[in-house]
Amino acid sequence: MRTALTIAGSDSSGGAGIQADLKTMTMNGVFAMSAITALTAQNTTGVTGIMEVTPEFLKEQIDCVFTDIRPDAVKIGMVASAPLIETIGERLRFYRAEHIVVDPVMVATSGARLIDEDAVTTLKGELLPLAAVITPNIPEAEVLSGLAIRSADDMAAAAKTIWESYGCAVLCKGGHSLNDANDLLYADGTATWFRGKRINNPNTHGTGCTLSSAIAANLAKGFDLTESIGLAKEYISGALGAMLDLGAGSGPMAHNFNLTGPFSREK
Repeated sequence: MRTALTIAGSDSSGGAGIQADLKTMTMNGVFAMSAITALTAQNTTGVTGIMEVTPEFLKEQIDCVFTDIRPDAVKIGMVASAPLIETIGERLRFYRAEHIVVDPVMVATSGARLIDEDAVTTLKGELLPLAAVITPNIPEAEVLSGLAIRSADDMAAAAKTIWESYGCAVLCKGGHSLNDANDLLYADGTATWFRGKRINNPNTHGTGCTLSSAIAANLAKGFDLTESIGLAKEYISGALGAMLDLGAGSGPMAHNFNLTGPFSREK
């Protein structure tokens, strides 16, 4: 069985972060492992507390994974501080990790900045050059490119700028009301659109975590980047289309929408 590691924060309500990553990787056929950057107290209505791990403990987690069950792919989610980002970059270079997917969580859907400028600068220098692909949403792509994005052409220009600046493929996600869930991959000088139909489901907590984790799982299994993204978009459409409705706020998706067999049945 192929393996994948997620390096991200914990979501106590299970819809995003480490929990979403582990569910997604498992449902996409790989053995999932984790290195936790922070504990959060949160639910579908918001985050009430965050407790970061130390760089030393994050290093120990990553070392334990790589020295025993080496991951075939690595997904990196939200990392809020520069020292933790530096630790991740140093360890991934040390182990020569492959198939790294970076979800550069910097800006919330509301537009609020989630990490400070020092952490953004460190992210750009430490992690983006290591990535096989990064998966920014529209506000994050604006931060990384320095360009305003108001149209599909703007998405292409921003993705091209990021690729030229950091040498990594860019999947610019169009889900922030810019278009009908169409995402743009820019890699090796070529732009490729992945067309999608927006699903009328208000419960979208963890969509970015889920997409990037599914891409990592598919890369771990040997699919190329274009195939991995296509399969990941199919998976997330299925998870959203199941119309799970839990919690009082923006709820989670049904990561196990296609789980079948005797152990999945209800009484």
